[in-house]
Amino acid sequence: MAETVYILTSNSDKFESAKKAFKSSNIELRQLSKDYPEIQASNSLEIARHSVEQAMEEHDKPIVREDHSVYLDAVPGFPGPYMSYFDKNLPTEKLLQLLEGKERTGFFEIGTVLGRPNGEIKEYEFRVPIIISKEIRGNKGNWDKILMLEDKDQTFAQTSSESRTEIWNQNFRKIADEIT
Repeated sequence: MAETVYILTSNSDKFESAKKAFKSSNIELRQLSKDYPEIQASNSLEIARHSVEQAMEEHDKPIVREDHSVYLDAVPGFPGPYMSYFDKNLPTEKLLQLLEGKERTGFFEIGTVLGRPNGEIKEYEFRVPIIISKEIRGNKGNWDKILMLEDKDQTFAQTSSESRTEIWNQNFRKIADEIT
């Protein structure tokens, strides 16, 4: 009988990414879309851990939560885990003005937490280097029009999210290997 693991997210792209990471395992994934209050914290792992701890109180299955933050080297600590808020409220044009003449590098921090029914919690984290384009390119999203992987010449808006799955789902793959 396959073990069931809950992926705590309402984001269908994250769930699809997890499914790809677990596809060669005998683990059944289920999406847990319940919204638990998200804490304000300084990094992705703290946020993910808090959500997993809340979900573990209600579920007797392994629970995985992933959280992404982005950090711009020109403005240390910014926007961090508040990426979603700033992406919705700070137009790309304004961000480009703020970065004019400054360093145009940064990184995504991907923090993933696995909580097991026995109370064990494991944390996984990695960084993905990025570059900020000097010009707006593409038609999708806001900041996606200027964010690029370090070794690519197209913005996220110019590529499919599926083309980055192998990068984003590294923590999911580690968890799949450990649980199997």
